[in-house]
Amino acid sequence: MTQRQILQAMSGLMAGMFVAILAGTVVSNALPRIIADLGASQSSYTWVVTSELLAMTATVPLWGKLSDLYNKKLLLQLSLSMFVVGSLLAGFSQGVGLLIFSRVVQGIGAGGLTALAQVVMAAVIPPRELGRYAGIFGAVFAVGTVAGPLVGGVLVDTDWLGWRWCFFIGVPFALLAIALLQRTLRLPTVRRKVRIDWLGAFLIVAGVCALLIWVSLAGNQFDWASWQTAALTGGGVLLLVAAVFVESRTPEPVIPLGIFRNRTVTLTTVASLLVGVAMFGGTVFLSQYFQVSLGKSPTVAGLMSLPMILGLLVSSTVAGQVISRTGKWKRYLVAGAVFMTAGLGLLATIGADTHFGLLSIYMAVLGVGVGMLMQNLVLAAQNDVPAAELGAATSVLSFFRSMGGTIGTSVLGAILANRVATEMTKGLEEAGITGAAGQGSGGESSHVPDMTTLPAPMRSIVEHAYGVATADLFLIATPFALLALITVVFLKEKPLKTTSGMERLAEESAGAPVG
Repeated sequence: MTQRQILQAMSGLMAGMFVAILAGTVVSNALPRIIADLGASQSSYTWVVTSELLAMTATVPLWGKLSDLYNKKLLLQLSLSMFVVGSLLAGFSQGVGLLIFSRVVQGIGAGGLTALAQVVMAAVIPPRELGRYAGIFGAVFAVGTVAGPLVGGVLVDTDWLGWRWCFFIGVPFALLAIALLQRTLRLPTVRRKVRIDWLGAFLIVAGVCALLIWVSLAGNQFDWASWQTAALTGGGVLLLVAAVFVESRTPEPVIPLGIFRNRTVTLTTVASLLVGVAMFGGTVFLSQYFQVSLGKSPTVAGLMSLPMILGLLVSSTVAGQVISRTGKWKRYLVAGAVFMTAGLGLLATIGADTHFGLLSIYMAVLGVGVGMLMQNLVLAAQNDVPAAELGAATSVLSFFRSMGGTIGTSVLGAILANRVATEMTKGLEEAGITGAAGQGSGGESSHVPDMTTLPAPMRSIVEHAYGVATADLFLIATPFALLALITVVFLKEKPLKTTSGMERLAEESAGAPVG
């Protein structure tokens, strides 16, 4: 394919990724208002984020396997259609239950986009050139991430629109992406008469969901040491053990266990899991910190995230261009992990009175690290697997990164709620306010406070509590980033291949040496 044909084919992919990113980020600044409007709790705040991540995580391996067997364009359009349905349900939600269900539907669609976009890129673009196009995707990612919070803030602050339009706004972009994919993406369909391992897929999804539901609810709905913990963890582990047994004996497994014999795949998978915990877990509550602890409006909170996004945009684009030109990639993974660790460590020092200038530097450092690390982990793995396993390898990395994000968001969300409860109880006692102590509870009965309705003394206590609790989250996330750094150091750098996934597949089928 010529560069023009590739760019045309990428247009639909980029539109699809843009809508997925926009849907995730446009809600971030609106969530405090949504949760307050629906009268929901801090744990519901976490669940609105976690439910989409959980559904996306659990379905990514299945989408990846389907892409190795069926028409990738049709699968992309199907995932976008599910995304549209989920967005419409979310926009019309009258209670937090339907909102969480709609986020699950969105998550299933996002799982397809997450796995398939990178699979299609690898199919049409050689690894040596992939960095250049990954830089373009990095720009789309950055624009979607920057535009989302800003648009979400404006919609929430505009009385005649409101937070429901945060979900509706992505629908036309998703429909445009479906049309663009139909017109521009041309991929040969490899006809393979095989049976999908539905039993293995069910066991993987059920096992992962059991463990993720456990980390989401433990410490909030029930104690970490309880019969519910024993049931969910025991059941989850048994289901996953059964999945491994089934996957090792089926000719077409959802996750080919053999790919973990590849050192590059194993190390990049571990690093992706750790990056997910550190990145998602550390940053998903930043918007809440801006609005609750710093007292900013949703629109201003969106603007305050710009330094992190600009750092990600610059590092992703520049690193991608340099990798394509030089063929060297490991140094950027190591540097990215160093920057990410440093950024999280610096953010662990913030509070309710941190100057925005310092906060901007800390967020920019984190953004630079994430930009160099996240996409290039996928590049390293795709370069080192047979073309027939590109879908499986890509989805495995996406799966573990999403699982890390879900675990990080759930566990750190529970820690945040408990830490806020402790700090507010302490602050209320010091202020001699005992009647309002119930508002400091981090349990199910507590509501995310609407800062505009609180009296000044109470607002000061809440701001301090959320500032301390958010800093603690970054402190907990930092060791995971350090472990990711140690993991990427052990990666062995291999020359980037100069043929696309489709060309490599044809050569492998013919028994020719792969370039």
